[in-house]
Amino acid sequence: MKRLFAFFILIFTALLWAESADSEYMVQFSGFIKTDIILDSRQTVSAREGHFLLYPAGELPDTNGLDINTGSNLNILAIQTRLKVTITGPDAFGAKMGGLIEAEFFGQSNSDVNGLRLRHAFLKLNWVSTELLVGQFWHPMFVTDVFPGTVSFNTGAIFQPFSRNPQIRLAQTTGNLKLIVAALSQRDFTSTGPEGASSVYLRNAAIPNLHGQLQLKSKKRVFGISGDWKRLRPMLSFNNYETRKYVNSSSVMGYARLNLSAFTLKMEGVLGQNMTDHLMLGGYGIQSQDSSTGEMSYIPTSVMSVWTDIACGNKLAGGCFIGYTKNLGANDDKNGEFYGRGSNIDMIFRISPRVMWNSGNTRLSTELEYTAAAYGTPDNQGKVTDTSLIANTRLLVAIYYFF
Repeated sequence: MKRLFAFFILIFTALLWAESADSEYMVQFSGFIKTDIILDSRQTVSAREGHFLLYPAGELPDTNGLDINTGSNLNILAIQTRLKVTITGPDAFGAKMGGLIEAEFFGQSNSDVNGLRLRHAFLKLNWVSTELLVGQFWHPMFVTDVFPGTVSFNTGAIFQPFSRNPQIRLAQTTGNLKLIVAALSQRDFTSTGPEGASSVYLRNAAIPNLHGQLQLKSKKRVFGISGDWKRLRPMLSFNNYETRKYVNSSSVMGYARLNLSAFTLKMEGVLGQNMTDHLMLGGYGIQSQDSSTGEMSYIPTSVMSVWTDIACGNKLAGGCFIGYTKNLGANDDKNGEFYGRGSNIDMIFRISPRVMWNSGNTRLSTELEYTAAAYGTPDNQGKVTDTSLIANTRLLVAIYYFF
């Protein structure tokens, strides 16, 4: 309640600025009201009362051997409703100055559904060919020029890296070529470890998540490649002995968008280690333990993911998302606990066609999302065998009002 009150105080203050005749600031409000109607054919692994779907839940046998998770699920939610404030002000340091604050009622955890949460909050300085962004925004692996146009709020998650992070991001543009470098921390989207999901492992490593990206962009085409590196320190001590064992992980990504005459085609491929903080499969496990001190060393697991999205139309628009991700395991044996997501899943596949009808500022949309996961038994390297396919079909109807 205090967060909600503070946010509306901010809105009121911004309105006073905007109405001031001699104000040097320009304040613009936008956002949307959205209601989702969701029907799943079985129980799912998801967040916010099933709203943010990742994949179908595995089998849960009852006393008679019947799968409890075959039970279907229905929900109606308006928690994705969103408000954005865009601010431009006087030039600073020879650059055009601006900022953005965006919030929604999605909450910060399952126990906080309907709670106000911060999505984006950043300031941006723009020189002729250089841009500096400081604050919370999408991780650079979520490319705002190339992301799935799904109706579902998951936006292709489990296949598409999905994370918002506090960061310092510098972009240098030369013609159609843009170089992006960033240093990032974690907040809402975090790695996991002995203390559960937390930003503490990256903070204790004392080195930010580092990212570099090269993008070639024209009016009708976007191509890009990127590399990402992060270090975690899962423990400060064990059995009263200081430990300085780290988990180093790296990821590479390539993407493209083609605006053709009849449709728009987007595609992306990711090969990454320890991608838990991006809502993807994988993580890291204990590889060995010192016999005298109990100090542990760790090894990350890898995941491969590819997706494509095609969209066409304007007033009556359609599209289809297709994604595939594969658990590649680790490069060596792990001999202890695993910290991550989907350790008993070999691969996940999704296809989700959609239709959207736009009329003025109102949109009526529907999507049929079929997601199948191959559950099995992980070996010592985290590779999963003896799999069986478990699927969920989601029917989603969403109504938007944009302002």
